[in-house]
Amino acid sequence: MAGVTAAKNQHQVFDVSLPESGPKCFDDDGRLKRTGTLWTASAHIITAVIGSGVLSLAWATAQLGWIAGPSVMFLFSFVTYYTSTLLAACYRSGDPVTGKRNYTYVDAVRSNLGGFQVKICGLVQYLNLFGVAIGYTIASSISM
Repeated sequence: MAGVTAAKNQHQVFDVSLPESGPKCFDDDGRLKRTGTLWTASAHIITAVIGSGVLSLAWATAQLGWIAGPSVMFLFSFVTYYTSTLLAACYRSGDPVTGKRNYTYVDAVRSNLGGFQVKICGLVQYLNLFGVAIGYTIASSISM
C-alpha cells in the first residue's frame, strides 16, 4: 500500500496557473499585484544593508577617526534619505496616485527628463554595475 501512495506522489504536476483570474489580482496598469508586506520590505532592506555596508563600517570609522567617521556617516545617511525621497516621488509620472508607474530608473528618467538623459542614465547604471562586479571580484579573491 505504501508503494502505491509513493507512486501517486511521484506523478504530481506542478501547478503554474494564476490564483485568480479576476481584476482583483491585477494592478491598475495590468501587472500582477505585488504581495509584499512591511515585514518582507524590512527583511530586504536589512539584508541589503548588512550585505556590504555594515561589514566595512567599523574599518571606515577607524580610518577616518572619531570626528570625521560619524560625520561622514550622517552625511551619507542624509544623502541616502534625500535620494530615496526623490526616487519615491518619481515612482509615478503625472498624478502621484493614478499616474503611470515607473518600474526602473530609466523609466523614471524617460518620463521626467527624456531625450539624451535616458542614454546617460543607462550608461551610468551599466558603468556602476561593471565597477561593482570588479570590486566584488577583487574583494572575494583577496578574501580567499
